[in-house]
Amino acid sequence: MSRSSSDTHLDKVQIKSASVYNIHGLSGSQHSLSVPPIHKDVVGYRGSNEFILTDDKQSMMDQIKSIGPWMRRKCKNVCRRKILYKRVPVLNWLPKYTMDDAVGDLVAGITVGLTVIPQALAYSSIAGLPAAYGLYGSFVGCFVYILLGSCKDVPMGPTAIASLLTFQACDGVWQRAVLLCFLSGLIELLMGLFGLGFLIDFVSGPVSSGFTSAVSLIILSSQVKDLLGIVAKGNTFIEQWSSIIDDIHNTQLGDALMGFICIIVLLLMRLLPRIKVGPPEETDQSVVQRIINKSLWLIGTARNAIIVIVCGGIGAAFYENGKQPFRMIGDVPSGLPSVQAPPFSVPEVVDGNGTVTQEYESFGDMLGNLGSMLIVIPLIALLENIAICKAFADGKPVDATQELIAIGVSNIANSFVQGYPGTGALSRGAVNNASGVRTPFGGLYTGLLVIFALLFFTPYFFYIPRAALAAIIIAAVIFMIEVRVVKPMWRSKKTDLIPGVATFVACLALPLEYGILVGIGLNILFILYHAARPKIHMDQAVTPCGVKYLMLTPDRCLIFPSVDYVRNLINKHGLKNQIPVVIDCTHIYGADFTAAQVIDTLIKDFKSRNQLLLFLNLKPSVGNVFEGADLEYRVFYDFEQLDKAIRECRRKSIQA
Repeated sequence: MSRSSSDTHLDKVQIKSASVYNIHGLSGSQHSLSVPPIHKDVVGYRGSNEFILTDDKQSMMDQIKSIGPWMRRKCKNVCRRKILYKRVPVLNWLPKYTMDDAVGDLVAGITVGLTVIPQALAYSSIAGLPAAYGLYGSFVGCFVYILLGSCKDVPMGPTAIASLLTFQACDGVWQRAVLLCFLSGLIELLMGLFGLGFLIDFVSGPVSSGFTSAVSLIILSSQVKDLLGIVAKGNTFIEQWSSIIDDIHNTQLGDALMGFICIIVLLLMRLLPRIKVGPPEETDQSVVQRIINKSLWLIGTARNAIIVIVCGGIGAAFYENGKQPFRMIGDVPSGLPSVQAPPFSVPEVVDGNGTVTQEYESFGDMLGNLGSMLIVIPLIALLENIAICKAFADGKPVDATQELIAIGVSNIANSFVQGYPGTGALSRGAVNNASGVRTPFGGLYTGLLVIFALLFFTPYFFYIPRAALAAIIIAAVIFMIEVRVVKPMWRSKKTDLIPGVATFVACLALPLEYGILVGIGLNILFILYHAARPKIHMDQAVTPCGVKYLMLTPDRCLIFPSVDYVRNLINKHGLKNQIPVVIDCTHIYGADFTAAQVIDTLIKDFKSRNQLLLFLNLKPSVGNVFEGADLEYRVFYDFEQLDKAIRECRRKSIQA
């Protein structure tokens, strides 16, 4: 079969058992594709066993007309039962729900609830918001995730990283924080609907570790002021410590003493779940031993709640007629938040003296203040959530698209009860998993416990010392500093430390959104450099009749950043050896027009010095690119034919 200018239009041609192609060959014949049975030396085809050439051109009007049927097909697919069960995971597990599942979820939900309440109070201080807002964002998302979540271990709510990002974006203005929650959820939902979960693939492990470690240090630094009872401000690590040093002489002894004692106690209580009384296997333990072990585990797991209760009691005992021995979190509004649309403006606030304490902001002003955090927060939220899913997936695939939809709808719902952005927290996820959670239904009990606290316990939150909450945060985030990954990273690939360390330093010195952009940018540069410098394997081969030739095998596709480098290497080896050169294209799965132009120059370089250059196992898609650029080259798919061509060219050169 051959195609020329006089050929009729072929919509689809299927070709099998090809051996050699001569495309715009040395004889000067203008063939788009010359394949057997015309060539007399065909013995077989090496490469893919079958390929299809298509020439399916459509006019602009035809493409416009095809939009309607395409949309109808998409809508039909969305309404399929399979898609419904995939996008509403509760339909999969709820019909198979058992009593054992109910017991496991109840225990896990209450245990996580005892963790989330003190964390929510503490994280709201990181976000620069009143304590109530942490609780407001800790229950509705739990209910929504039951319906849409794909991972049983994810407990929705505020996290340390999300709280810090919220503070940097909103600067303590609750209207901005609630609007940020709504817009972040909307962006997450849209990312999920458009299948953009792959974006987290651009955040490598080293960049993620550098970012998490830097954020942990910034969060720790932000809590030093409450730990010492001083006043300090700042968004970056440097600004915070500069402010702390300026006011450290005002350290309050009571706050500092309580804070450091709480940190020590929390770290010791963290070790309790590891203590085992009796035989290591639970089945071999007596009833008393099992009760002691379960009690130690429960005390260690609920350590934050225990510290809050004890310190709150101490604060109440020493409180006398307005005299506070410690700085306390103050009044927390009683009852559930009102259900209302998120605010799209910030009202002007004037104090009793007529001084404007908060200026009016329109919706546009609020968007300007939120800035790039509208993109950064959804990406980091997905990153945190996927980390939990992967940690407890037991090898099962993680659906990033579904997780985006789940956390997106959860944040949208949270914004209607005045919550700020949240996602799954790895620490609470670990508690959830260790507590024996069976399905996402455990979130129901966590949410109900938070509602119960808002309805009945908010008057007692007044007495909780800020130093105790700061100690809870510090004792948690010090384990988020990922020092342990440095050694294996150094042993496996030292260059991975460059984007990791750069991200860490940039996040400490710059606003967080710029810091992570530095890391992602360095990752992309490494990828581009890797693409621009392919490795070429060189072998000296001999035909059956004793003619030597050089076999060069590039290890990846030919695209514009790499093709000049490849050309120079091939020319270098060709000039050095002065024997026929064969380029094995087995691993070249793609090429572009720039590559075709440079390969054309390479072919002319070899032709000018009468040195043979042949191609082996060229993919049809790459051949189409070369064909479109009018290259004169020869390609083979059989070593017998390749050897015969080299032998023939060698004979002609000797005769000449």
